[in-house]
Amino acid sequence: MNSQATMSKNAITLESLLETHDLPFVIIDKKLTVVTVNRAWEIRFGIARDQQIGEPCCSNSGNCRHSRLFEKLEPYVGLFPSDGLTDLPNQLRVRGYPLLDANGALYIGESISVATPLKSTTAPSPMVGASSTFLALQAKLNQAAQTQAPVLLNGETGTGKELASEFIHRHSKNAENEFVVMDCTILGENLFESELFGHEKGAFTGATSGKKGLFEMADNGTLFLDEIGELPLAQQPKLLRALESGQFRRVGGTSALTAKVRVICATHRNLANMVRDGQFREDLFYRLSVFPVQIPPLRERREDIPSLCTAMLTQFGQMNDCTYTISKQALAKLLQHQWPGNIRELKNCLHLASSLCTDHRIEEHDINIVQRQTVNESIPSSSQQNPQPVHTNSLDQLEANFIKELLSRHNGNRKLIAAEMNISERTLYRKLNRLNLTNSDLH
Repeated sequence: MNSQATMSKNAITLESLLETHDLPFVIIDKKLTVVTVNRAWEIRFGIARDQQIGEPCCSNSGNCRHSRLFEKLEPYVGLFPSDGLTDLPNQLRVRGYPLLDANGALYIGESISVATPLKSTTAPSPMVGASSTFLALQAKLNQAAQTQAPVLLNGETGTGKELASEFIHRHSKNAENEFVVMDCTILGENLFESELFGHEKGAFTGATSGKKGLFEMADNGTLFLDEIGELPLAQQPKLLRALESGQFRRVGGTSALTAKVRVICATHRNLANMVRDGQFREDLFYRLSVFPVQIPPLRERREDIPSLCTAMLTQFGQMNDCTYTISKQALAKLLQHQWPGNIRELKNCLHLASSLCTDHRIEEHDINIVQRQTVNESIPSSSQQNPQPVHTNSLDQLEANFIKELLSRHNGNRKLIAAEMNISERTLYRKLNRLNLTNSDLH
């Protein structure tokens, strides 16, 4: 156990990235043992980090998802048994992908959440605010909760659409049942049906056992389809049929199964324009957008920033066993910013500030705000005149250096780069453009 602990602290530089994950996160080595976990993992499962280091990755050695990833190097996302981490019978929502340390050693990184019902309708809502804009939104969400009509949440990236969907579920008659999340940005053509509808044993290579899909897990509960605008056009009819009939078949199965599912969707894209351009099915659009809700950007509710900061710093303090405070000057600096990245940008900014500050008190100089540029969303062409990277502050410079290292390490393979960064390839494109990074070998 001690040798494993030593290895976890010395052999892997990826450990420094652990606490940037809000969800429980674990790193596993080629021996299929746990290298380390983050603080969120300890809090969620109630097991000390030192007790987990060196333990086997899972008890089901005959059907180990980790050994398959080491063989195929393909990221995965899906529902898996809780494997004793929780006393609840529910499954884990897991996203796994390969990681490389500074020495080129291969590991697995997994972010984990528990697919448990949000049973308490009286529990404090994770949504925070008291502005008139926020209160109007809350009233609209309460209206949506009282109906079973499909809800479409529209809003910019980072505005808290998943929290809004959880709010609707908590206050609906489905609150005693599952709230299941499907991220449409990470489900490709081949993975969509298996994850949404499940599969039978032997349905495809690697399907060594049957597995429930997200649609089946959400029976009598709520299915949240995040970034529905990213769903491949070819897969949209399959989703539409399941929503209209409540019937589906697992991949490789012959029996028709049924599920009564309340659907909430979210997107930052204009689905009406996508319908017009032939990128989204019109019949599916009307099926999903019965009750539309617009989520306001943070710049339209700036008076909520102080209370948001308090809530976020409390969360960081729980993770680090301390209490953070923020000065009036630092708070004033936050209030003056436009927040194009919305609440997610604010949270990332405070997370960095809490790491830089002295004595757990955030001062004005601890606040580093990225000044964004308007950029084209395509990858810069190698025929351009080699523009020099433009970095508006130290955060941009750090991110650019990190991505340069990944470009070199993975020989420009965008799939591996995006997987290691825990982002979609589309987001990687945007980062390359924003930082003016070019790479002729990117493929």
